[in-house]
Amino acid sequence: MSKEHESMQEVRESFKVPWYRCPIEPAKLKELTSRSDLRGAFQTVGFIVLLAITGAATWLFFDARIWVGFAVCLFLHGTAYSFLAGLGTHELAHGTVFKTKWLNSLFVRFLSLISWFNFNDYKVSHTYHHLFTLHPRGDREVVLPNNPSLHPLFLLQLFTFNLVGARKEPYSYPIVQTIAATVKLAFTGKFSKEWLEACYEGQEAARRTSIRWAWTILLFHAAVVVVSVVFGLWPLALIVTFAPFIANWLRYFVGVPMHTGLRDNVSDFRLCVRTITLDPISEFLYWRMNWHLEHHMFAAVPCYNLSRLHRTVAADMPRPRTLAGAWREMRETWKRQQKEPGYQFDTPLPGKAAGQEIKRDALESSLGELGPK
Repeated sequence: MSKEHESMQEVRESFKVPWYRCPIEPAKLKELTSRSDLRGAFQTVGFIVLLAITGAATWLFFDARIWVGFAVCLFLHGTAYSFLAGLGTHELAHGTVFKTKWLNSLFVRFLSLISWFNFNDYKVSHTYHHLFTLHPRGDREVVLPNNPSLHPLFLLQLFTFNLVGARKEPYSYPIVQTIAATVKLAFTGKFSKEWLEACYEGQEAARRTSIRWAWTILLFHAAVVVVSVVFGLWPLALIVTFAPFIANWLRYFVGVPMHTGLRDNVSDFRLCVRTITLDPISEFLYWRMNWHLEHHMFAAVPCYNLSRLHRTVAADMPRPRTLAGAWREMRETWKRQQKEPGYQFDTPLPGKAAGQEIKRDALESSLGELGPK
């Protein structure tokens, strides 16, 4: 069978990427992979409390007819809320946030439900993304090259209401495409992306689970809208059902640099993943995934330990980019690719860390609790 027609199961069986990982003492790695219910609650429950505060403020200003305050609070609410789909749910899907497993399971479902996110699809897709990062044979969750859009009409949507996003922009989360994909899956059992069809090939039980979740999302948000209309609770639908699509600007700007403009088909995460530095508020909203290179290299490490992991292996890592620096690097790479289609940015590396060879163990390649197994 040709590579173009091989199933993803065949890819997993026949294709192995010999990933380079920075040397780290097994005892230190075990310490860093330790999960904490308390720290998991600080991130997860803290995020939910933040949404409750911004949502309540939005409602109060609406009731008081103070429209400037209403607009500001709705903007802040949407800015935070938009970090749920694929970000907060990303960490919980890995199963690394809480030490107690059922808490990860509970919160990934709750946050996915209120943000129109099918975590089942994400867990299946994301397994391949980690195993074969930017190798198109096994990872089509992220495909290069990608030109992050800065079109004025797209930016207008990002700062207001993300209706249709931008053409061929994978990092946007527009309402029309998101709801259409959920409806299509629920009513036809078909996915809107060829990549997901490939991921689910031969996994009918998992497909049925995904379809049931699509129905759960639709019924939940239909109920929210009905309650909102019938009882005149007009802000309810706005701060729950439509919130993921309001003020997506920060989610977009911090999310795009993770892989864009880097190299594909390499076996060194340092060449295909970026780490960026963020202010503490943005880092909290982003569930600390700005330490993205560290996350890919050692995916079993909880998000709240990633900065410690970076300090541990910093001598063998590229220097973290700033957010502005990452965007400048991406834009310059894209401009050069217009003249040199085969060009890819080659991240300067410090070389392998000095010292004795560290014995490897299975924990280094753990992806947490992603699926399929």
